[in-house]
Amino acid sequence: MTETHKAGFVNIVGNPNVGKSTLMNDLVGEHISIITSKAQTTRHRIMGIVNTDDYQIVFSDTPGVLSPKYKLQESMLGFSEGALTDADILLYVTDVIEDPLKNSEFLAKVAKEKIPVLLVINKIDLLNGQNALDDIVARWRGILPNAEIFPTSAKEHFNVTNLMARIVELLPVSAPYFGKDALTDKPARFFVTEIIREKILLNYDKEVPYSTEVIVEKFDEKEGAIHIMAVIYVERDSQKGILIGRQGSMLKKVGTAARKDIETFFGKRVYLELFVKVEPNWRNRENKLRSFGYIE
Repeated sequence: MTETHKAGFVNIVGNPNVGKSTLMNDLVGEHISIITSKAQTTRHRIMGIVNTDDYQIVFSDTPGVLSPKYKLQESMLGFSEGALTDADILLYVTDVIEDPLKNSEFLAKVAKEKIPVLLVINKIDLLNGQNALDDIVARWRGILPNAEIFPTSAKEHFNVTNLMARIVELLPVSAPYFGKDALTDKPARFFVTEIIREKILLNYDKEVPYSTEVIVEKFDEKEGAIHIMAVIYVERDSQKGILIGRQGSMLKKVGTAARKDIETFFGKRVYLELFVKVEPNWRNRENKLRSFGYIE
């Protein structure tokens, strides 16, 4: 390792639905964070690691900042606030639609940061003309005066290369924190649960996706195939009925879509079994949140 090797933690924070996960997946070059159009998609801090001979960047995608309504959301906010304390570089992601003063308490904490803050204004592909962008940039300059501003479109990969170059410039000189072959700090099972959860978010409406938790109970990997058994927990019997669907049709649809993505992710044939169980009010029960990995 050379004496000029750089390494650092780059934490991505912001409100729900501004494209944090899309941005991280673009920066890392892998589908690590799940992406749907629904808010609160990311529930944990998810690390994606970029390695070259000269540097290692540990990106951390966090849940969207929100006012907690139950214990699960308190824990999610804890992940986001924790990201302010252990970063070398902070990416604050907003977009061209949201009110800049939403969650102003969290913004005030970002404004006081001593580390470099890169303000990413995402989804500029939705704007009409340069004047609209100039107005948004000017407004944000007033809110986060110390931040460097990067207008981007993560979806269109616009200006993401420049953002990445600036991150590399700002990295401190350091030995790597993880092995150079590491892509993430999460185990394989975690990505299985995230893929299944993504399919639930895409296929169901209202409260059902937010009341579900996925736990992998069996992950049996052989040379050519993986046998996975996963349980989807819901809070009420009515949600269990909706999730399974008529004669199991909805659960089968979710299982088929998830299996295809899991096969792509691991590059192997996958045999996936899904079960649904009721765990009343799990989002407000500390023992359940602990067993599901939301509380240390």
